[in-house]
Amino acid sequence: MANKRSIFQRPIRFVAIAVFVLGACCLWADPFGIAILPAIAQDKATTAPIIVDSRRILEVSDSDDYEAQKRVEQANEILQEKVGQENVSVIVKQEVVEADEPGEQNEEKTVPVLWIDNEKLEDQRLFTVTFADAPEGKDPNELAAEWAAKIEKALDRAHYERSREYIIKAILLSLTSIAMAIFLSWSLGRVWEHWVYFLTHRETDEDAPFQNHHRTLERLAQVLLVVVRVALAFAALIYISQLFPQTYKLSQRLVDALIVSFTSEAFPLGGKSFSVLDLLRLIGLFALLIALARVFKRLLRSRILSLTGLSRAAQETIAVISNYTFIFIGTIVVLQLWGLELSSLTVFAGVLGVGIGLGVQGIAKEFMSGLVIIFERPVQVGDFVEIGDLMGTVEHISVRSTTILTLDRISVILPNSRFLEAEVINWSHRSPVSRLKIPVGVAYGSPLETVQTILLDAAKEHRDVLSQPPPYVLFTGFGDSSLDFELMVWIIEPTKQFRIKSDLYFLIEAQLRDRGVEIPFPQRDLHVRSGSLPEEQLPSQLADSLAHLSEKLAQWLHHQTQNGNGQIPLEKGDKETR
Repeated sequence: MANKRSIFQRPIRFVAIAVFVLGACCLWADPFGIAILPAIAQDKATTAPIIVDSRRILEVSDSDDYEAQKRVEQANEILQEKVGQENVSVIVKQEVVEADEPGEQNEEKTVPVLWIDNEKLEDQRLFTVTFADAPEGKDPNELAAEWAAKIEKALDRAHYERSREYIIKAILLSLTSIAMAIFLSWSLGRVWEHWVYFLTHRETDEDAPFQNHHRTLERLAQVLLVVVRVALAFAALIYISQLFPQTYKLSQRLVDALIVSFTSEAFPLGGKSFSVLDLLRLIGLFALLIALARVFKRLLRSRILSLTGLSRAAQETIAVISNYTFIFIGTIVVLQLWGLELSSLTVFAGVLGVGIGLGVQGIAKEFMSGLVIIFERPVQVGDFVEIGDLMGTVEHISVRSTTILTLDRISVILPNSRFLEAEVINWSHRSPVSRLKIPVGVAYGSPLETVQTILLDAAKEHRDVLSQPPPYVLFTGFGDSSLDFELMVWIIEPTKQFRIKSDLYFLIEAQLRDRGVEIPFPQRDLHVRSGSLPEEQLPSQLADSLAHLSEKLAQWLHHQTQNGNGQIPLEKGDKETR
């Protein structure tokens, strides 16, 4: 059984690991160049891209005289004209400018300028590389040489992508990517089907408490499968569109639009604005927090509390309180890391409090009831309880509801207020030792000492009946057709009470039969008062039938008193009717 549960828990562990990795990626990864933590974010200078064949090659910064966008407008127009041409060279020329620094009014200095080298026509000026473009500690001339090489390489690539050789290669790559996407989608479907079959068709009755959890995992896996398949199709479409120059610009616009929609600050909260990506990061952080809380609770219960010798209920209470404390503190830390000032949530907390008071009174009521149960502990995990028509073992207590596993292995989730407002029979409260009453009736005339001995012997033979306190027998009274006794026995496992009762009844019946003690069935005495009816007022046929019936009834009563046989003797010629 333990091996089966560990097997069934593997998908749960896999999902937990996936959530942990997702949260870690959301915490540290920076896929679009945007800082996650506010302390890491830095103000960057305004830049504009140099674009060759719809591809961003490099970024130009603002200079003292011109904005970045103005500096690249002319260069981008010239480069767009050169796209597709062969052997386009980009050269660096030195241009003399006057110094603008104080004390250098009469001095001159040179700056590198990028040009398009036209062999037959006049060279075309692109832009000047300034100190604002160069990173700290790097000479503008070195940067200009690097940028010239990048632009040349981009122009050569644009020319190559329009050749016949590249188009054939791109078509082959497109077909390969489509085939790979289809194969991966099919493989994921097969893996998902195998996982679902493993969860739904190999369960036994002992695994019944896990079936609901498995169905939840099945739905989660199905949604995840659809998301992954859509992502595969989208990735293949983007990859194919970027292979061809004619569709690259359209795909780049689509990607840029998605990036902008995810990164634009559209949700104001607490004096700041947050983007969709920020919200996804917050969800990832909370998923990481929940995963860590579960790991913390599991380790606390298995590695620390299990060594203290406390009862299961006490361990569960400490684990639940520690889990919610960890989540509460972690939520504050996550919101701080996310960049939200908690002081800005004062108004929101007030509105939430009004909402709790008006709209979600039930949830607040269950929450307070859960806290009372957790701290006061009238009902604990592992207790065998009876509430209304339900009887079962308490499996889990949360702040909103309590899960009871019935004797039919069915999990019933009850709101916590039921345990405080209704009468609850807790068979395990303080001590699991409880008494069972076994009513037994024997026929009149049976030897009472023999009956008492039989009942006590049956109780002593059963291994689940306690010897201390000892069992005893009560003579409860004279019934309509039996002498009534009650066998009182003590047990330590209330969950087995119905099986113990059944076993005792089997033992008692066998011993009563062996010793000739009769178990009676209900009897009634029938008194028939004789009399006469005015025959002149009755039809002759009805009077004959009544007379015949009266005669047969008198014969039956006579034979009943002689041999106890309830059959009416039939005369010759009479037919038995029903």
